[in-house]
Amino acid sequence: MIQAHGLHKRFGANEVLRGVSLEMRRGEVIAMIGPSGSGKSTFLRCLNHLETIDAGRIVIEGEVLATTEPGGPCRYAPDAEVRRLCRRMGMVFQHFNLFPHMTVLQNIIEAPMTVKGMKRDEIVPRAEILLEKVGLSAKRDAYPGRLSGGQKQRVAIARALAMEPDIMLFDEPTSALDPELTGEVLRTMRELAEEHMTMLVVTHEMGFAREVASRVIFMDHGSIVEERPAADFFANPQHPRSRAFLDNML
Repeated sequence: MIQAHGLHKRFGANEVLRGVSLEMRRGEVIAMIGPSGSGKSTFLRCLNHLETIDAGRIVIEGEVLATTEPGGPCRYAPDAEVRRLCRRMGMVFQHFNLFPHMTVLQNIIEAPMTVKGMKRDEIVPRAEILLEKVGLSAKRDAYPGRLSGGQKQRVAIARALAMEPDIMLFDEPTSALDPELTGEVLRTMRELAEEHMTMLVVTHEMGFAREVASRVIFMDHGSIVEERPAADFFANPQHPRSRAFLDNML
């Protein structure tokens, strides 16, 4: 589903990604963990072209998004191809990014109507099914300002699913929530995993990573330090940096 090879990304003199590589299979749930500033969120943003890479190769479902010739610059596919490939990935952000002037329903149907050209009567039934899926049918006509943080994040998940992505990217989806609201978002994500949605999740929720992820990737200072099946990683992390991180988190 995703092949990323040797991704490099700099912001000025700061090298945020240092040759990061990842291959992801259909139906897999990967938890990406590590200290703040290790490059996890930047890696996600590079996958769906919210940031551009300086070097490396990204392939989405067998089609090249970006590639780098030996000794040459990084080149992206034509803009129309980039947009088409990126539509295969839904993104859920840390801070929801809902439109405050739109109702819950309007937030969900806006992208399918604007980006995919769907008619309102086509997408509204799908949106209502998604609202039921995330347990928010009663909030259909509410505005984001009337919702709790957990409810906002579940709307954001429904909004991403409305575009019918093949892959879901989650960028620390619970880190802005109070602990009591985190559980309702994680339950929704667990249900997606049970439906075999392909998911790449940047998270600090170690319980979720242990119970739901098929693989755990630990990043530090812009590099993948350790990558193992979740059960093996939590039972016996191999790298000293991984062990120190888990000792602080668990």
